[in-house]
Amino acid sequence: MADAQKQMQAMTEEFQALQTELDGLVEARQKLESQEQENLGVQKEFDSLDDDANIFKQIGPVLLKQDKKEAIMAVKGRLEFIEKEIKRIEGQIEENQNKSDEKRAQIVQFQTQVQQQAAAASA
Repeated sequence: MADAQKQMQAMTEEFQALQTELDGLVEARQKLESQEQENLGVQKEFDSLDDDANIFKQIGPVLLKQDKKEAIMAVKGRLEFIEKEIKRIEGQIEENQNKSDEKRAQIVQFQTQVQQQAAAASA
């Protein structure tokens, strides 16, 4: 019976590790989605500006003048990168959820086996 408890403990720890990893992945996705919304807002602002509008980029404590086309391309590039990262993380989330579901099923199956063995031993 002690061996069964150790095995159950190991499976539970693996499941908890998967859940911790999933929490980190979800947090990363939320951060990326927040950045995406911020960049979409900047892109929308750029669309409303005149072609000759002054655009400044903050680098540390300094504001540097930037060409509008260059600024638009930089934001577009960031949005493309963020979209790819979101897709990559969503793939990892799906993979993690599948592993968690498999581990949960293993735990339930193991618990059922232990209960059946205990019932057979007491009978």
